[in-house]
Amino acid sequence: MTTDGRLSTELWVGAHLRRCNDQGLFAAVLRKGDAWGGAVIVKLNLLDGTFKLLNQTRDLDGKVAWLAVQQGALMSEEEAGIYIERQVKRDPDLWVVEIEDKLGRNPFEGKVV
Repeated sequence: MTTDGRLSTELWVGAHLRRCNDQGLFAAVLRKGDAWGGAVIVKLNLLDGTFKLLNQTRDLDGKVAWLAVQQGALMSEEEAGIYIERQVKRDPDLWVVEIEDKLGRNPFEGKVV
């Protein structure tokens, strides 16, 4: 835990990956960022050749929330990769997690905004 009581990103992501696997969802870290303070992008693989991306953010109360990239529009793997590559150049501490789910559900806590 950090001094402000939050878990490290590495521990937080690991716990969510175990929860996904327990629910029968394939989940994997595609890119490890900073172990303590890296933000997360969730790459939702809908298993039909399309993807949705969610950027981790905070709401007005400081709680975890998710910003739907391109307002939640479906994108190809190439488009998703280009977006992620741009974000990593801006923030080298970024984590990227891929979740395979036909329904495109985000298993991480926090609302999608």
